Amino acid sequence: MKNSELDPIMVQILWNRLTSMAEEQAKTLIHASFSAIVAEMEDLACAIYDAEGNLIAQGVTGTQGILTGMSVGVKHMLKKYPIQSLAPGDVLICNDPWLFTGHKYDIAVMTPVFYQGSPVAVTATVLHGSDVGGISSAADSRSVFEEGLEIPILKFFEAGNPNEDLFEMIRGNSRIPDVVIGDLMAQVAANAVTAQQLAEFMGEYSLPSLAPLSRAIISTTEKTVKRSIADIPNGAYSHTAFLDGIDEPLQVVATVIINGEELMVDFAGSSPQTKRGGINSVYNFTFAYAAHALKCVLAPELPNNDGLFRSFKLVAPEASVVNAKFPAPVMARYIMVASISGAVFGALSQAIPDRSVADSSRPTMPLFTGIDNKGEPFIQWLADYGGSGARATSDGYHATCFPANLANAPVEIIENISPLLYVRRELLTDSGGPGKYRGGCSQLTSIKIRADQPSIFHCFWEGTIYPPTGFHGGLDGQRSILEINGQKQWKILGWSALIFI
Repeated sequence: MKNSELDPIMVQILWNRLTSMAEEQAKTLIHASFSAIVAEMEDLACAIYDAEGNLIAQGVTGTQGILTGMSVGVKHMLKKYPIQSLAPGDVLICNDPWLFTGHKYDIAVMTPVFYQGSPVAVTATVLHGSDVGGISSAADSRSVFEEGLEIPILKFFEAGNPNEDLFEMIRGNSRIPDVVIGDLMAQVAANAVTAQQLAEFMGEYSLPSLAPLSRAIISTTEKTVKRSIADIPNGAYSHTAFLDGIDEPLQVVATVIINGEELMVDFAGSSPQTKRGGINSVYNFTFAYAAHALKCVLAPELPNNDGLFRSFKLVAPEASVVNAKFPAPVMARYIMVASISGAVFGALSQAIPDRSVADSSRPTMPLFTGIDNKGEPFIQWLADYGGSGARATSDGYHATCFPANLANAPVEIIENISPLLYVRRELLTDSGGPGKYRGGCSQLTSIKIRADQPSIFHCFWEGTIYPPTGFHGGLDGQRSILEINGQKQWKILGWSALIFI
């Protein structure tokens, strides 16, 4: 196919094919994975990039923070290992929080794609690993050095041969090495499936290069977003989201500045980074959730790609909770999701109230660790959240992890693979915040531990002081509540591990 034949209709057809391949990549990873956090909660990201590392297609399954943060990291990988230096069978790996998606649990795997003997693209995945060693309890973390094994950009496989020393190092730093390695190999398999499909796709349409198609996709998205920005009245719109904090309350301030087709998000005024607790967000993670909020308002119908990222600018003060400076603790940067997103949505709601979303619940990821009754160590992550914020024309969704997009793990699966026993799981009536349109209701979850030995609940919670905020007259949602062994806990964020017997 000649470049001149890439008319808008053909671009749309090819674009849809690429997006479908990326989604199949995600499904492959889910079905091949070993852990519930990937297979059931879908804490992952899958995407296809051109030879320069520009995102051109992304699976819709996955979490927003790593879907976008991965796109920055792939460019870092190609900077260290230029695509022309890679060979068939090479696979790269990395979990550097500042290069990728904000904490060491997110492990990136990238594979070059070859067509007719030449490298033409890359496929990449990121997933939340079950364990990378370290102290496990984010509340106790005072620097990133305490938060487990860091894997710099390295070759995981070279010409199809595994890097055995690296495999051994990863195993030696995990409490559940079979699960961790199994998930990594699922990433390798998902990338390989997509790489094969991509080469077949190029052959089917006689595409010697993906570069023209990539430019068409990215430029179409950028132009569409720019046109949408131009429809917003010029001005500066600010909103502040408040958090319980570690030792004191924190705030995330977002100012959206519109000038014609130009848009900038400025987080000046946000709190300094914390010295302990791992709540800090790195720039890539903040960028991801700012980009997601903008896309929801400006171009919800378009698949995600580099065109969105090029359509706006983001400024975040260094050494703040939204742009942590190395070696700040970052293990629990997921605590910041709702505040980053909510601050941007709140600013946009002043400019275009008919398209924004009110505050959503404060998602968290409780972690249980211990020894089961077989004498084996267990680690079980959960995704606990309330509902999404009300929209201008309809209610929010109940028990929905917005904007992080994690799935609800079935109770039966969790009980089958861990000593956790669900006693109750039900919606909390009227917890979403009343208004013309209400927010989604939260959920009440009660869990027991079926283990003879004491287990540890790594408790890192938000929203016990500052609830989700209602917009335009809507009332606030319900605050988070946690009870441990029958006793209500009020100030949760920053607590260390608590024992269940």
